[in-house]
Amino acid sequence: MAFSGLLREEDITAALQACQAAGSFDHKAFFAQVGLASDSAVAAEKAFRILDRDQSGFIEEEELKLFLQNFKADARVLTDAETKAFLAAADLDSDGKIGAQEFRSLMK
Repeated sequence: MAFSGLLREEDITAALQACQAAGSFDHKAFFAQVGLASDSAVAAEKAFRILDRDQSGFIEEEELKLFLQNFKADARVLTDAETKAFLAAADLDSDGKIGAQEFRSLMK
């Protein structure tokens, strides 16, 4: 899907399999498994642009819900609880959305 070519397909497959069950998604583990857990500003910027589907400059809750589908089209949608936990982990200024700098901090 959107990350094809940027990340190894076998890493994406393994990460998606690890969080296949509803309620099992952990953003830190997922980022580590797919190879996105880094200090690389370039990697963070590329990932942010992919996840910001509407190109608003922010990743909103609805975009987070579809997070896994950016890696594989038929991946599951995050549950409401997973989405809210993911948003809470990244939304440092509590504005209900994730900016580029917040996302970079989340990836570390």
